[in-house]
Amino acid sequence: MISPGRRSCFLLCLWGMLLSPSFLSGARAGKVLVFPVDGSHWVNMKLLIQGLHERGHQITVVRTASSWYIKDVSPHYNSITVTLPQAINIEDEDFFVSFLSRMLEIQKAGASVLAYASFWWELLNGLSDIHRQASQLAVQMFENQALMDRLKETQYDLVLTDPGLPAGVLVAHELQLPTVFNVRWITSGEGHFVVAPSPISYVPTSGSNVSDKMTFAERLKNALHFLLNICIDRYVVSPHYDRIVAKYFGPDVNFYHLLQASDLWLMRVDFVFEYPRPTMPNIVYIGGFQCKPSEPLSADLAAFVEGSGEHGVVLMSLGTLVKGLPIEITSEIAAAFARLPQRVIWRHLGERPNNLGNNTMLVKWMPQNDLLGHPKVRAFVAHGGTNGIYEAIYHGVPIVGVPLLFDQYENVLRMEVRGAAKVLDVTKIDSQSFWEVLQEVLHVPSYRENMQRLSRLHRDRPMPPLDSAIFWTEFVMRHKGAAHLRTESYKMPWYSYHSLDVIAFLAVVLAVIVGVVVGTLRFLCLRLCRRSKPKLE
Repeated sequence: MISPGRRSCFLLCLWGMLLSPSFLSGARAGKVLVFPVDGSHWVNMKLLIQGLHERGHQITVVRTASSWYIKDVSPHYNSITVTLPQAINIEDEDFFVSFLSRMLEIQKAGASVLAYASFWWELLNGLSDIHRQASQLAVQMFENQALMDRLKETQYDLVLTDPGLPAGVLVAHELQLPTVFNVRWITSGEGHFVVAPSPISYVPTSGSNVSDKMTFAERLKNALHFLLNICIDRYVVSPHYDRIVAKYFGPDVNFYHLLQASDLWLMRVDFVFEYPRPTMPNIVYIGGFQCKPSEPLSADLAAFVEGSGEHGVVLMSLGTLVKGLPIEITSEIAAAFARLPQRVIWRHLGERPNNLGNNTMLVKWMPQNDLLGHPKVRAFVAHGGTNGIYEAIYHGVPIVGVPLLFDQYENVLRMEVRGAAKVLDVTKIDSQSFWEVLQEVLHVPSYRENMQRLSRLHRDRPMPPLDSAIFWTEFVMRHKGAAHLRTESYKMPWYSYHSLDVIAFLAVVLAVIVGVVVGTLRFLCLRLCRRSKPKLE
């Protein structure tokens, strides 16, 4: 006979199994064609691939021969390697180092308008080159008839792609397959601006570096950046893909519409990070899906961390794209670290800094998530990549932000607005200013309290974000798309989308009515005047 306690335990386990995402989804094993983006984006895509593989799905990853992180052999996927006429710049580690050095050089020198114009010219040309190179992935595949025939014969269920480099969107259209985006950035900036209403009066646009509470000057700045992003996308980025669309799909297909027609957007943000904004039913928020409870540290790291005593540990990492800052900046940072009673673990790949203190350990790699989850970690000095920020949120560790490139400025600003971070301008760092900011984040309780509050909000959800991503990906596979969640508004002319034709029609009707009323009153007044004139005489 089963005891009441065991019976209750059994029923709870059964109930938990019935409610689990894997049981509820019930998806058959499918075939998924994946187009990832290299670098830090691959870290996210790899987790989705592993999750789908564990659910029994067959994964095929399309990679280039020059891929930086995406390996051709993996236990989780098969690969298709495409050789491009020219390697994509972002697959070259030195590209980001030289780009950062050039940017810091201009910013530190207080450069002239001419120097800034020259830098922007180089930046836009570099961006154009990246998309020209990336677009050739679709061309090489379309021109390889044997490969395309093999892809069609395989009968994939969907294409999972990162639309930051959207060659996968073009291939998905050719294969007539549903698409799922693992996305935050697209060709024109932040993904919401393509798929959801985005009023620029309170929704910050890419590059504006403002919060959702804007002054008039900030709203003007936001509007100008919005227009700039549109121009860059239309005249610098999209032409490379427009030419391919025109050649292979004909004049009736619009590249931008292919982006907007995606069945599902797995958006790598969470509203503890993102500002409140309008959204759409085919957007699933999976921000922080790479986060997980920390695991035990290796013996050497554990000994170093535990030896920090009551003061604890400070972590520093600048992510995967940049090997290191110039020696003059890292030496100032090292001098500030040397003044701390805390121990420091610094992921550093460049030249060894001067002024390095005995309390600082330099490492080429560190288990960032596991360290952030350790109770002795007091602060995280970070460049502002979304992966690191979400891990800091998940574990409740306040941030000292040192943004370097791209969206990192906006990311750390979001944390600063929420009172969980303090941001430094990397070009103005000296040992004193860096030490003062560290002291503030380490010793003002509100920074940790605010980050821990964000952590509680981030964790309080009905389903882990990775499970949610897998469930909705399988949903698209089961139903061969999700058109019922997708608006068709992108097919409307711009004047119809903004109801300008309706406004114009109503304005004309109102003008006619006013004209008729005024004309009638004038006519009646004139008649009355004529009738009353003889009586007066």
